[in-house]
Amino acid sequence: MSAYSLGWHIMKERMSAGRMLVIWPLLAMFILFSSWGLSDPKANLPADLVIDSAYDVMFASTAFIVFSATMGAVLISFDGVSRDRLSGVLEIKLSQPISRSVYARSLLIGHWGAIFVPVLLLNIISLGIIWYRLDDLPSMEELFIHTLATGLLLLWYTLIQLLASSWAKDLGSSIAVGLGVWMIFTLLWLVLTTVTAGLFGVGVENLNSTEYIEIEAIMDLFSPNGVYHHLLELPLDDINRGVSPMIASLAAILWSIIPLQLLIRRIERMIP
Repeated sequence: MSAYSLGWHIMKERMSAGRMLVIWPLLAMFILFSSWGLSDPKANLPADLVIDSAYDVMFASTAFIVFSATMGAVLISFDGVSRDRLSGVLEIKLSQPISRSVYARSLLIGHWGAIFVPVLLLNIISLGIIWYRLDDLPSMEELFIHTLATGLLLLWYTLIQLLASSWAKDLGSSIAVGLGVWMIFTLLWLVLTTVTAGLFGVGVENLNSTEYIEIEAIMDLFSPNGVYHHLLELPLDDINRGVSPMIASLAAILWSIIPLQLLIRRIERMIP
């Protein structure tokens, strides 16, 4: 059995789980409502947030995608390994005539697909909302970059959570580690960036200064959320934070390869 066929089976199993009854409304509320609100020509938006095109709406709404979709990835994957390990099913699965590296990849494909498919469908619906409200649609390049970046972001969080699940002794510690990492990257990264800027002698009283923006751009390379925003900024000519597209792309590749290799090595050496 290939990684894709086994991953497809895992994805269908995860998408039919009871937790999806919580994840679907969560995703719909954040993705669709944000697209509706941000595409309103009469919306009272912050002065630094300018909405002139469909991609501007998509770019601005990614803040809500980061919050809801990455949380969904954690909720779907927190027991991806630990549940089978505690029930003894993992020992049976690993004893099957299938390479452990293939099994690790199938775990990733299945759990990633279970969160990416709903997000992709809701993003397609949001395009209809944007077209209805603004009478504008993103270009094929913008749509491709947005879809690819979102898929990679969810891939990275799925990898992180599966790694946590493989190391955890029980389900509680698995989700605790996953939520802890999620909180660091989503809620606390700005604090770490500010502290780093202060250590380098960059004043933090003005977060819009050139020096702080450059520090922030470099720090973002060490965060999945930050690399996600670097990728989304590629089609925007008016945003330049000092990080070249090549560096942003290299960071995305490393965030995809390194956790995957760690997961494969962990599954290969795991003793159920």
